[in-house]
Amino acid sequence: MARCPAQAIYSGKTITMRSTGEVPPTLPPLKAIQAFEQTARFGNVARAAELLDLTPSAVSHQLAKLEAMIGRQLFFRTARGVTLTPVGEQYLTEVSGILHSLAVATERATSDFSLDCLRLHSSPSFGLLWLMPRLEQFRQSHPDIQLNLSCSYESLHFSRDKIDVDIRHGMPNWPSFEVRTVCNEKIAVMASPKLLEKRPIRAVADLLDCNLILSEATLIKWPQLFAQHGLSRPEKPYTLSFDRSYMTLEAASHGLGFALESTLLAQDYLARGTLVEVVPQLSAAITAHHLVFPKAHSNFPRVRRFLEWMQAELGHDFNY
Repeated sequence: MARCPAQAIYSGKTITMRSTGEVPPTLPPLKAIQAFEQTARFGNVARAAELLDLTPSAVSHQLAKLEAMIGRQLFFRTARGVTLTPVGEQYLTEVSGILHSLAVATERATSDFSLDCLRLHSSPSFGLLWLMPRLEQFRQSHPDIQLNLSCSYESLHFSRDKIDVDIRHGMPNWPSFEVRTVCNEKIAVMASPKLLEKRPIRAVADLLDCNLILSEATLIKWPQLFAQHGLSRPEKPYTLSFDRSYMTLEAASHGLGFALESTLLAQDYLARGTLVEVVPQLSAAITAHHLVFPKAHSNFPRVRRFLEWMQAELGHDFNY
């Protein structure tokens, strides 16, 4: 008995797809793959069209062509957007790697081999407080590598935004990428020596009626610290609050209050003595900063050299 062709509805139109028994063409058009990846990423045809500089109808046409070629439905369509079918999820995993490899190959073919460019993206405070003061050492030890550093809390796309390594802040939850976690980082109460002369601290309870600076970026905040010691949070509001660690540390160094922050980010403040740790037993180990990159990037000599340099500067190996 002859097998009937499969059908799917897309944008109000019925498309006929090959049965799985037929052999599809070896390579689908690159435009169709790009339309699929961007639509899958955003769950929205209009947003994918905007990024690809196409009309939504053109993206829809490419998706319909791809589904017809494969003979399987890749998306569930609803009034609120699109979501991947199980087949679509598997297809996305495989074609994303292929597109990235294509971008890497193109970059290698077009690069100026006389000067290799290492493109880094970092969370703002790590980039400003830890990485920036040490870039001169990297440049001196690796003069053949050009550095390009951008900082934000955005989740950038490695191939589209041409990023080699992304230094991220938060909980490590990026199963599709290689992750190197910075070890030996801790969070601690810090203050300027001038402030401590006025308000000496001998126990965590002494902080309850002090001027506290709230750092909204940290993984552990004041209420959690007090709760760990069986204390309620202070009744009065925080003196200051900031959404960037570098602002919190700078304010604390001027004696504006007590900060609960990463000693890794405060390393230079502590070395200069503009900040000191308050009651060292109040510190807690954290894993907050991670070097994230696609597995293919570990083959780049510039990335391997940067990772080796980072380990040497940190004084220990990464957690994997």
